[in-house]
Amino acid sequence: MTEQATQDRQSTAQPPPLPAKYTRAARKTRVGEVISERMNKTIVVQTTTRVPHPKFGKIVKQMRKFYAHDEENKAKAGDHVRIMETRPLSKLKRWRLVEVLKK
Repeated sequence: MTEQATQDRQSTAQPPPLPAKYTRAARKTRVGEVISERMNKTIVVQTTTRVPHPKFGKIVKQMRKFYAHDEENKAKAGDHVRIMETRPLSKLKRWRLVEVLKK
């Protein structure tokens, strides 16, 4: 009988909680064009999003620049790249290079 009671208790036990890397939200990603790579290990990526104007409804382009970390200096000006949100790396850098999509 004691073995049966032990098995019952083990089957109702809760699994351990998942580590934080499996439970946190997905990080933001952006696709854009490299407009500057003159800094060491840093690129400037310009993204373009098309959104309707809040009052008039016309589709307008919103351009935004992101400073991104490029550890291997592999992205060059004119490349299309994917960047991902990360912890602050410097005063302006909060993104890192994921991959070069098109050279």
